[in-house]
Amino acid sequence: MRLNSALLWAFTTVFISTSIAATIVPHRTGATDFVVEEIANNLGVPWGMAFLSAEKILITERNGSIKLLNPETGLLTPIQGNPKVLANGQGGLMDVAIPPDYRPGGWIYFTYTKNIQGQGVTTLARSHLSGDRLNNWQDIVISSSASSAGRHFGSRITFDGQGHLFFTIGDRGKRANGQDLSTHAGSVLRVNLDGSVATDNPFIGQSNSLPEIWSYGHRNPQGIAYDRQKQRLWSIEHGPRGGDEINLIEPGNNYGWPVISYGKEYWGPIAVGESTEKEGMEQPIKVYIPSIAPSSLILYSGKAFPDWKGNLLAGALKLQHINRVVVDDSGKAIAEERLLTSLKERIRALAESPEGWIYFSTDSGRILRIRP
Repeated sequence: MRLNSALLWAFTTVFISTSIAATIVPHRTGATDFVVEEIANNLGVPWGMAFLSAEKILITERNGSIKLLNPETGLLTPIQGNPKVLANGQGGLMDVAIPPDYRPGGWIYFTYTKNIQGQGVTTLARSHLSGDRLNNWQDIVISSSASSAGRHFGSRITFDGQGHLFFTIGDRGKRANGQDLSTHAGSVLRVNLDGSVATDNPFIGQSNSLPEIWSYGHRNPQGIAYDRQKQRLWSIEHGPRGGDEINLIEPGNNYGWPVISYGKEYWGPIAVGESTEKEGMEQPIKVYIPSIAPSSLILYSGKAFPDWKGNLLAGALKLQHINRVVVDDSGKAIAEERLLTSLKERIRALAESPEGWIYFSTDSGRILRIRP
C-alpha cells in the first residue's frame, strides 16, 4: 500500500477481519510503510525471544515458562526441562539468546534468577533443545549478586562472534554496588561461551576485582547489543526518575552510577549523586529525561528496512513505544524516532527475524511483528 506524501504524515490504523492490526507510520527520512501484526497472545510476561530458525522462536516468560512459537501459524508449544526459577518482583526467567553460528541442537543461552538460600542471584545458563525438551542444562556463571531485593537484575545477553558472551547485571537495588568491583552487581560481564573467564578481560589479576567484569558503574542495564561490523558494544539502562542512558561500552570503563547521574530522587526533585559529570567516569551517548524505562536493545541489520540499517531499536516500558536511535560512525546519537506510541503497550523484548522483520513482546502477553 502506498500513500501520497501528505497522507504519509497521518497515523492510520486499519483492522482486518482476522483482528490483526495493520499500521502505516510515517518515517522521517521519507515514506516507510509497515504493518503491525499480532502473532500470539495470552502469554505471561514474555521477557526474551530468540529465533532458532525462520519458523521457530523460543520465548521465555518471567514466571519460568518457555514456549516455542511458529510465527506463521501462531502455534505455541510448551517446552519441558525448564530450570526452577525465583520469580520475585522483576526477577525470574529472563533472557534467551543464541550465538551467531548457532545450528539446530547447539547451545542456547539463558539468564534467570536462581534461588540461593532465599536470595536471588542472576545466573547465566545454557542448554540444548531437542523437540520440546531442554537437555543438559548447565549453570555456567552463578554471579556474585545475591540479594533479597526483587529488582535490578539486568540480564540481557549478546555475543561478539569471536567466542565471547556479554551479559548485564543491575545493581540489585543497592547503589554502592555500581562502584564495587568485588561484586558482579552493577556491571557488564564478558565470558567465554562455556562461562569461563576471558583471559584478556580488563580486571584480570587485580585484587578485590572480579575477573568477569567488563565495565561497571551501571544501575540496571536491560538492553545490550554488539555491532560485529564496527566491533562496538552498546547498552541501554534505567536511570532513576529521569536519566535513562544509552552507553557505548568500552573495557574497564566506569559509567558513573551512582556518583554521576542525570536522574532525580524518587522522593523529591533532588539530583542523584554528586553531579552529571566527573573525571574518570564516562558520559552516555544519549540521555532520556523523562525516563522511557528501557527494556531491550537490538542493532538493526537492515534486511527489510534499509533506511534503519545500523540503528539502535529499544523497547520502552513506561512511555510505551519502540525507540529508534540513529548513531553515526563515531558513536554519537544524531536522531531519534518513537514508533507505535498509539499502541499503548509496555514493550518488553525485541528480536529481528531472518528476513529482517522486527518482532516484539508486550507485558500484556502479546507477540507482534513489524514487516513491510
